[in-house]
Amino acid sequence: MKSRMLSLLALFSALSAVGAMIKIPAIVGSVAFDVFPALLAAALLGTGGGAIVGAFGHLLSALISGFPLGPMHVLIALEMAFLVFLFGVLYKKNKKNTAGILFILMNSFAAPLPFIILMSKEFYVALVPSLLIGSMINCVLAIVAIPRLRALFKQNLINEDVKL
Repeated sequence: MKSRMLSLLALFSALSAVGAMIKIPAIVGSVAFDVFPALLAAALLGTGGGAIVGAFGHLLSALISGFPLGPMHVLIALEMAFLVFLFGVLYKKNKKNTAGILFILMNSFAAPLPFIILMSKEFYVALVPSLLIGSMINCVLAIVAIPRLRALFKQNLINEDVKL
């Protein structure tokens, strides 16, 4: 079972790498489809697996963009891991709409709040629209795809959770 889970995590991480190459026009070049596979992983493989894929996916997206925010991408990766973990917890409790709405709002408005202190209020305001659009697209795609992909996964794998 562990090798299968590891293989699936690698698969979702690879999908996240592909998504990281599909950019959404933004003030910063790291808004991409890297979180879509992480949201899938959180619902299908467990919250821990989704968090790992979310953090790794963001770092890949930032790497492809040349790390425009430097070491702050580590903070963003940790935020992404937390948000994907939270999405997975709510989704597994059958609160799908709440999971989606909370993910979109927190990823768009709460996660970039440290940039007000680290950069400026203007940077935050300029970043929010593209984050909102990217979050909405990623989340809607995931919520539509999860039920269709669930049939491909055995029930015992879905109920398992990756330990962080």
